[in-house]
Amino acid sequence: MDAKERAVSALVQSNKRVALLVAAGVAVLGLGLGYKYLRRPEGGEEEEEEEALVRVGVVSRLLVHPLKSGTAVSVTRAECQELGLRFGELQDRHWLVVTEDGHMVTGRQEPRLVLVSLTCEGGHVRLSGPEMEELRFPVKQPDGPVMDCRVFGADIQGRDCGDEASRWLTRYLGEGKTFRLVHYEPAMKGRRPEEGESGFPPYQASVKDLSSKLETDVTVERFRPNIVIGDCEAFEEDSWEELQIGSVRLQRVMSCGRCIFTTVDPETGIINRKEPLETLKSYRLCKPSEKHLYKSSPLFGQLHAVKRTGILQVGDVVFKVSR
Repeated sequence: MDAKERAVSALVQSNKRVALLVAAGVAVLGLGLGYKYLRRPEGGEEEEEEEALVRVGVVSRLLVHPLKSGTAVSVTRAECQELGLRFGELQDRHWLVVTEDGHMVTGRQEPRLVLVSLTCEGGHVRLSGPEMEELRFPVKQPDGPVMDCRVFGADIQGRDCGDEASRWLTRYLGEGKTFRLVHYEPAMKGRRPEEGESGFPPYQASVKDLSSKLETDVTVERFRPNIVIGDCEAFEEDSWEELQIGSVRLQRVMSCGRCIFTTVDPETGIINRKEPLETLKSYRLCKPSEKHLYKSSPLFGQLHAVKRTGILQVGDVVFKVSR
């Protein structure tokens, strides 16, 4: 097992949330590199290590995805916790659609899930979707059974949100089978960071670079990021090993290998199974030495672990940490 695999394994074991970074950005004239220097005590009589913080961009968007594969909620301020972004009662990817036997259902299998909105207010969940009457039910379901679920080959748990939510999803998806909604709670068996839908930032410049190679532009929503970063060059994020945004520290784990889900249009819920995935494969494949990690998946965005929690806001300056 190489160093990168060991790092990924360690994060899985510690149940830390991975952040997806996708660089977003058009450079703004007159903004140069900003430097700050910090001294971090290492304990005892050892010499302190000097850190250089180099300005690399600005947070341009924050997106919370309460329902896995559901519609993103755009916010201007959020808590960055070990298990992802939180905004009020909304926590990133804490709700999941599953089959009756607990296997996860995502936009890969059910593209129309991307049009389902899940929000919370006053202790109640609101589910809404095209041509569906809005459904409200309590966030807390103390009498709901805890289901054993399967997510990307990992065993997790989730509390069943009730028969009304199940009937709503079953009617909406209309596949002749039953779907259920489960909610992850802190005391339950933890989730593991996975590629594709975990994340902090997409970088706007990288998205614009990709759009320039396509007949139809794509937006950052197609890549389901949490943090979008602007004022940087395309794919500059590939070299950012550690970042500081306000009091938040993020550590790069690996690049994000992209799958068929990127071919689902977030505005229509239609899957074309080709673009932008095929275009990404033409210029964003991994190095031969990394084939064991990414196989044939093109790379777009970065997965980061949360080293230090805190508050994130749109407009925050993003610094690369170097030592």
